[in-house]
Amino acid sequence: MQTSRLRQPFIVALAFVAFACGGHGERTIAEPSDPPEVALGERLFLETRFAQYFAAHSNGVVNAPLSEGDPVMAATITTAAPLPGPFAGASMNCRACHLVDEHGEERAGGVRTYADFARRSPIPDRGDGRVTTPRNSPALVNASLARSVPTFFHFDGEFPSLPALVKGTFTGRNFGWLADESAAAIANLAQVIRQDNGQGSPARDFGSLPYPVVFGGTDPSIPEIYRIPEEFRLDVATATDEQIFDAVATLVTAYVESLVFARDTNGNFAGSPYDRFLRKNGLPRAPLDGESALDYTRRLRDQLASRSGLKFISLRDGSFALHSQEFRFDSLELQGLRIFLAEASDAAATQGVGNCVACHPAPAFTDFRFHNTGAAQDEYDAIHGAGGFAALSIPDLAQRTADPETYLPPSAAHPQATGIFLAVPALTHPGQTDLGVWNVLGNPAVPGPQDALVSSLCGQFARPAPCSAADLLPFTVALFKTPGLRDLGQSAPYLHTGQRNTIEDVLRFYITSASLARAGLLRNAAPQLADIRLSEADIAPVAAFLRALNEDYE
Repeated sequence: MQTSRLRQPFIVALAFVAFACGGHGERTIAEPSDPPEVALGERLFLETRFAQYFAAHSNGVVNAPLSEGDPVMAATITTAAPLPGPFAGASMNCRACHLVDEHGEERAGGVRTYADFARRSPIPDRGDGRVTTPRNSPALVNASLARSVPTFFHFDGEFPSLPALVKGTFTGRNFGWLADESAAAIANLAQVIRQDNGQGSPARDFGSLPYPVVFGGTDPSIPEIYRIPEEFRLDVATATDEQIFDAVATLVTAYVESLVFARDTNGNFAGSPYDRFLRKNGLPRAPLDGESALDYTRRLRDQLASRSGLKFISLRDGSFALHSQEFRFDSLELQGLRIFLAEASDAAATQGVGNCVACHPAPAFTDFRFHNTGAAQDEYDAIHGAGGFAALSIPDLAQRTADPETYLPPSAAHPQATGIFLAVPALTHPGQTDLGVWNVLGNPAVPGPQDALVSSLCGQFARPAPCSAADLLPFTVALFKTPGLRDLGQSAPYLHTGQRNTIEDVLRFYITSASLARAGLLRNAAPQLADIRLSEADIAPVAAFLRALNEDYE
């Protein structure tokens, strides 16, 4: 296996390449090296020995290859034919669900923005009936952006911080660990760190340094590019398992925080045709100090409406190496941008109003909040018939608390819980679905995000004080976090269900969801949906605009 070392976005100078066909010479700047803590974080992100399958099949020998790899790693599942698994012969790691260029040169593959190709990611089989994640793998690029609302990770807000997400992953079901096996997972991870000899993969791509040496940080044999700063160092020989676990989580967090789309020297997004269009026309590219993302987006819309003679983006301004589209922002993309920015209050028109900015304000194109767009109902009703999702019997907080094994996901306290509302719908399992935030809010097994989640949702739904989880729970049915829209071309399929293959498919889904919401036929619909007024004629321009948010990312 060859590890990608071109993980960072094309740096701004690369994004501003001028081409000889336009009379300009090409200019690039080399990508700076990763800081040592980021490099070590990437190595840990690629590490395949933290998984339950390795612990169960290694006979306690951490430096010997497995005699047979976890079957789930044999192939990369896609919406078409499977591709050869880049980690075949090994066991689960983070990269298996958050790929980059592992399949970049394969016709049916391509580069990913730390997502995979499956509708739902395959996970190790532990005999509990769960062989995929309940949701589509979210892209990690830009996942750690600063925000003006409380920070939550995962589609349902399960984790209040990146270190919590990393820890939950390394000890969770994605790595093959059952709900009551957290202690065993941490012990296995600590053993791998303490006993590693630096001879296996991915160590060979990171200087072949044993973990005890690189974590110590002082050995003279460590090259400067791998000598982590003092605040990240740890004597793993004397540290407890929990201290090693904390250190690993901190380093992987540093790595994930480094995954961002291209920025210029002022910190503005710079890699897409859309970004280049704003810059070329002197349009505002980011909120002012104290200005919300939505207010900035409206200011941008107003300036666009007042401007004429706008300059477009063409091949003279850049090109794509990793997308099969022209590098352009022309009249069609501008039309799509105007529809995207249009709100119901802007005009009396009954069509051409995307109302997209209500949940996807620029420049990150997400409000980082939770909404029900109808994706859960769409999938459930496609299997069980129209009205099936609306007819589901969903308990209130008191009922759920009284019978957690029936209604909540498995936890250390209730490892045999059904997780019926954190599951993939299936014809053979009526009533099984994914209710998103409903599984987290008020769940005593998930204490981390509770205070921030209650506070955030009370404000979002304008609930009167005192506002509690019991008050809010009915409003959380099928709520999922808003994803960003940058570089959608490297993260298909779409929606948390993975049920839409193209951007056009997603736009048609929104037309349907909006219609259902206006008719009162979408259970717990986000109020923003009813103001979407798109027609078939709007799909091509809006899709063109969204593709203008693509950029080359490796």
